[in-house]
Amino acid sequence: MTEAIEGYIFYEIAALLVLAAGVGFVGLLLRQPLIVSFIAVGILAGPSVLDIAQSDEQIDLLAELGIALLLFLVGLKLDFNLVRTLGPVALVTGLGQVLFTTVFGYLIAVGMGLDPLTALYVAIALTFSSTIIIVKLLSDKREIDALHGRIALGFLIVQDVVVVVAMIALSAIGVGGAAEGDGAVADVLRVLGYGLAMLAFVVVFIRYVADPLVERLSRAPELLVSFAIGWAALLAAVGHYLGFGKELGGLLAGVSLASTPFREAIAARLASLRDFLLLFFFIALGASLDLSVLGASVGPAIVLSLFVLIGNPLIVLAIMGAMGYRKRTGFLAGLTVAQISEFSLIFMAMGVSIGHVADEALGLVTLVGLVTIAASTYMITYSHQLYRVFEPVLGVFERRGSTARAEDRIAPARGHDVILFGLGRYGLGIAAALRDEGKRILGVDFSPEAVRHARAQGFDVVFGDATDPEFLAHLPLARAEWLVMAVPEHDTGLTHDDPRHALLRAARDLGYGGRIAAAAHREATAAALTAQRADLVLMPYRDAAFAAARMIAGEAEAPDHVIEDPDGQKELPA
Repeated sequence: MTEAIEGYIFYEIAALLVLAAGVGFVGLLLRQPLIVSFIAVGILAGPSVLDIAQSDEQIDLLAELGIALLLFLVGLKLDFNLVRTLGPVALVTGLGQVLFTTVFGYLIAVGMGLDPLTALYVAIALTFSSTIIIVKLLSDKREIDALHGRIALGFLIVQDVVVVVAMIALSAIGVGGAAEGDGAVADVLRVLGYGLAMLAFVVVFIRYVADPLVERLSRAPELLVSFAIGWAALLAAVGHYLGFGKELGGLLAGVSLASTPFREAIAARLASLRDFLLLFFFIALGASLDLSVLGASVGPAIVLSLFVLIGNPLIVLAIMGAMGYRKRTGFLAGLTVAQISEFSLIFMAMGVSIGHVADEALGLVTLVGLVTIAASTYMITYSHQLYRVFEPVLGVFERRGSTARAEDRIAPARGHDVILFGLGRYGLGIAAALRDEGKRILGVDFSPEAVRHARAQGFDVVFGDATDPEFLAHLPLARAEWLVMAVPEHDTGLTHDDPRHALLRAARDLGYGGRIAAAAHREATAAALTAQRADLVLMPYRDAAFAAARMIAGEAEAPDHVIEDPDGQKELPA
């Protein structure tokens, strides 16, 4: 009998995986994130449609492992240095958006007839944006390091911190709700004490154990992955046992390893496993939705979805405009918060388990998630086209005469012979050689580290995004003899969104009459740049080989200076 049951469970899981692959493929064709496809799989597999997902205990176990691993990876990636690097914009924008969405979301929810506690849960759930989706979309567009991309990552980290605080508060409320009177207070204090003790343990672990332990484990990559999974599960289990939740335990496990130099390797190896396990969370979520009940939630879900899709980007745009950022940067950054996240669903599920909200509220937020994630994916994908459509009416969000970040974004008054985009080793090598020839160089990069390093070497540098036409318009183009693009070439070659393509088009549109040089690694890319009216195509490997041959033949001398890269290694210029 046991073997028959186990066989049936295997058949069930196999059917769910095949269904997930098929629905995921359809979602891929529609350019939708996997979250949307996975929830759709849950609905299809649930009792309202195919009734495949019946092994609730096994699916819930895999779902809980997925949540613990997700929180572990969030803790592993918490980069407070990015928030500090971006200054107040990440903190002010992140907290401002959370406050705005909570207050107005609560008022809207109450206005639609929800009770105050449920309205508060729904409002808080609407504040969280999906870091996973946004990073994926911005990475696909190669805008993760653009100015608006870095700002978006900054306030997403602020949101992640708010998630942690909200879950801590929810765990404490849940513990307090399990008892009455003095017992409730005692339980809350007990859990708080356990939490502080566990936090102290994590601090000691980071200080004395994490680096040597992970370095030793890294000699066997498979063991490192097993350790990471076991560590996340262990601290999640401890957190659940002590009363403050496996979610926070998993998060602390990630934070405990975030300072090690191997965190990126761990995160990369666990990303696929996280996606696999989260499939079962969304299957369990979708299977629990009663389609007959959801029909009554369609109207409220549409109202709340429009609030998230329109209200969240507008508040980000308004805050960044007040801080002096241009309307384009604010608009592109604002679009990234036009959806709710997987944490919104986890947060509501915690509320259901505590008994604060009903399943209908979870279904409502799930519908909002489906609508906003699906719509915002297209909004972010076609963000530049949307900006061109709405640009005429966005002027109200831009503060005229702004001096925000003037030290980084406004070029020095004197003219420059060459404006060079990209301050990596190759770009700095070109800059150093041109400076030796007496040329005045203005460097441009969207990496604060690259800007800081180039300034330390005595170059005039501004922080900016080469794909932003408004930023280019503020550069001293009229006096420059050359614009040089020394940015790396992506595997996809020259595309419409490539910085070199954007620069070539924008510079000509702005009436620049000088010459433009751009770097390429492949012949096809070089031909495409030439077709885009680049005056000179630089091919680093070919050019370096030609220069080396001349030095070997005695027709030229080797350079007598070196360029120090940001990592402190000395390199001859390429």
